Amino acid sequence: MRMTEEESKKRFYIVATPIGNLSDITFRAIETLKKVDLILCEDTRVTKKLLDRYNIQKPLSSYHQQSQPHKIRKIIEYLKNGKTLALVTDAGTPGISDPGNKLVAEILEEFGDEIKIIPIPGASAITALASVAGINLSKFTFLGFPPNKKGRETFFREAINICYPVFYYDSPHRFFKNVKLCKELMRKEGIERKIIVGRELTKMFEEIVRGDPDEIIEYFEANERSIRGEFVVIIAM
Repeated sequence: MRMTEEESKKRFYIVATPIGNLSDITFRAIETLKKVDLILCEDTRVTKKLLDRYNIQKPLSSYHQQSQPHKIRKIIEYLKNGKTLALVTDAGTPGISDPGNKLVAEILEEFGDEIKIIPIPGASAITALASVAGINLSKFTFLGFPPNKKGRETFFREAINICYPVFYYDSPHRFFKNVKLCKELMRKEGIERKIIVGRELTKMFEEIVRGDPDEIIEYFEANERSIRGEFVVIIAM
C-alpha cells in the first residue's frame, strides 16, 4: 500500500518534559520518545535520568544554546537520511527561552513542506504558575530572562509599565537584586504592582509567594535557604 503525501513526510517532534516532578510527563510524550530514532537534549545526563525512569532506551545527542552550526547541519543530515527525531530540554517545553525555535526555523528552511514539526505538549513553568496565580490572565506578557547587566533597568522599567501581568524567569543568583530593582523603579515612577513568585515548581520544596515588593523581599530575607532553584515571577496588576 502506497503512503499518502502526508504520511511520507519527515517528522520532527518537540516534546515537553517535566519541570521537576518526573511524574508530570504525558503518556503521549513517553510513546513518542520510545518510537523516535534519536533524542536531542540540552544535557544528556539530565535526559537520561528521565528516560531511565520510564525504561526508554534511545540514543541521545546534545543540542543547546552553545551548539555550533555544524551540529545543526548534522541534525539536518539525520532527517535527510530518514531518521525521526525528538527535541527535549532539561525541563519544560522546548522553544521557550531556549534555542529550540532556532532549530525549528533552520529545519523548516531546509525542508519546507516536506517535514512535519509536531508539538507534544506538557509541563511549562509559565502555565504552572499561571494556573494558581488567582489573577486575570486573559492577557499577559512573557519576557524570558532579564539581562545580566546591560539593559537590566530598561527590562524592568518596561515590565512594570505594561498594563497587564508580566511573567519572567529568574535565577537564584539574581532574583533578590531584580526584585529590589523592581521596588526601586516602582517607587520612582509611582507605580503599585503585586508580585507572585513560583520557586521550584512541582518539586519537593515548591513555594508560591504573593505580595508587594516589600513583602516578597521580607519573606525571602527571612527564609534565605529559599533562594535556591528556579524562579518564575509574575509582576501582577
